[in-house]
Amino acid sequence: MISRLDLPVTVPTRSAVVVIRRATRDDLGTILRLLTDDPISAARDGASGASGASGQEALLAHSEAFRQIAADPGNDLVVAEDADGVVVGTLQLTLIPGLSRRGSARLLVESVRVASEQRSAGVGTALMRWVTDQAAPALTVSLVQLTSDAARVDAHRFYERLGFVASHVGFKYAVEGPGNDA
Repeated sequence: MISRLDLPVTVPTRSAVVVIRRATRDDLGTILRLLTDDPISAARDGASGASGASGQEALLAHSEAFRQIAADPGNDLVVAEDADGVVVGTLQLTLIPGLSRRGSARLLVESVRVASEQRSAGVGTALMRWVTDQAAPALTVSLVQLTSDAARVDAHRFYERLGFVASHVGFKYAVEGPGNDA
């Protein structure tokens, strides 16, 4: 957890407010549903909704990943709750110390998801504005960065509308091995 972040915090959306707070182990099932709530993620992470042995293996892998994120002082996993206490969004933050940019740190934003029934209601904007306007200054970073799958054209427009610039080309290398579908 990035302890310098003062959470929970209430932020406005277009028509209501959400409370941004640190995720707990009890949120894991909801977060996994959010992560697989679109065709791109469902194809990649669909095992989280599987049943039987493969579903149990996926749950154990996700539980271990959650434990590692929660234990890492450079990471935070947050959720956004609506007025009824329902989790309607999530994202992961990773603080990356660096030597470039005069030794300044960067804040990496990953796995931004909003419940499908809440999309276009301002939840994603509220989450990302909290990152840029509150979390980043609190962490004294010089840059907020994120990656987005090349197929997520709507997400790209969303990030550009918020002032993010498509400034780099990203690359991936799939490592084959146990537990990897390379």
